[in-house]
Amino acid sequence: MVKLMSSGLADNVRKFRRAVGLSQEGLAHESGLSVGVVRKLEQGGDARVETLHALARVLGVTTSALFATEAPQPVVGDEANRRYLVELRKALMPPIGLGCAPLTDLGEAVDLSALRRDIADIHALYHADRFGSVARKLPGLLRAAEATVSTVEGEQHQQAMVVRAHALLMAGKYLTQVRQYDMAYFALAESIRLARESGERLMATTGVVGLCWLLLRQDRFDECEQLAAATAAETEPRLSDASAGQLAVWGELWLRVASATVRNNRPDVARDARRMAGTAAVALEREFAVFGETWGQFGPVTAELKVVEDLSITGDARGVLRRSDEGVLSQKSVNHYGKPSPPNWGRHRLDVAKAHITLGSHEDALGELKQLRHSSGQWLKHQPMARYVMSDLLKTRKRTLTEEMREMASHLGIQE
Repeated sequence: MVKLMSSGLADNVRKFRRAVGLSQEGLAHESGLSVGVVRKLEQGGDARVETLHALARVLGVTTSALFATEAPQPVVGDEANRRYLVELRKALMPPIGLGCAPLTDLGEAVDLSALRRDIADIHALYHADRFGSVARKLPGLLRAAEATVSTVEGEQHQQAMVVRAHALLMAGKYLTQVRQYDMAYFALAESIRLARESGERLMATTGVVGLCWLLLRQDRFDECEQLAAATAAETEPRLSDASAGQLAVWGELWLRVASATVRNNRPDVARDARRMAGTAAVALEREFAVFGETWGQFGPVTAELKVVEDLSITGDARGVLRRSDEGVLSQKSVNHYGKPSPPNWGRHRLDVAKAHITLGSHEDALGELKQLRHSSGQWLKHQPMARYVMSDLLKTRKRTLTEEMREMASHLGIQE
């Protein structure tokens, strides 16, 4: 047996465990984990963030307090993605030399109305789960938008900057979804800059919402909270006369604060943030989605989905199932308030599948995954939660795997 090396994470878990006077067995019991998981961590192993969150709750520290800077693990199996993304990288992050002339072809300027239609079309493809089409169309859109900014003047130049900011926002949204974070950060940061310079405050704020999502995906909980809370304070609308877009983006910011703090073991802050998001949702009255004014979609149903997500994160599987199809999330209420966005609904059903696995209902969990594969198969492939659920199902399955289980594992790229 190979002995694992100690690490910063191991030292932190051990330090905080001893500070509260718990043995490895005691920490495992209080956190609902196996002793083997705790031992593995203290010997230098790694774990999912949700496992670290469970430990942090018992240890009385933030989840991020357990993190430590280490040399990254080798990147394995990324060769195909590098090839797939060459054209998008060239369009988004061209080489820069000492001269002023660009080292890559910018493409040709396009009428602004045509660019706006292209952005709308790509966004529709994104929500239709046609990620391949999005990837193929984005490079041309980005090149055309930049070329148009470079060739038009006066008022049209200002409008072209706004359109390019919108195109970059779309690129950032897609790239964050498929977990290409370096390019996503560049696209979002440039979109925010252009929107600010163009006086498009709401679009710039929407970009901040997207950047907070990226930070959350990278487990940068403290930064996500700070950025979202500061921006929410700066953009707080008067509820009596705010536009739907202002209410929605403000609500989205509070969703980001809540999502970061519940994962970071700061439940009091998370509850307050959910309450603020709920205030925006009540004022809005219905689900609202206009890309560019909002990042995704916001309203009473979306706000409630995220409350259920908190229950999943804190390990309340019965609470997830109890609230997943009642109240605001009942079919009658969803018909009244409007359907949430496909990604938000998909994430919710993954929480439901996870709850089923926790309670031993394997067939129900697989049923949720099957429905998501049918409606959003490409989206599902990019969801670590889907792989976690399926991996846990495979590990706890006592009988021979069914053909459906094997097909789902293959779809998610899981080796049996």
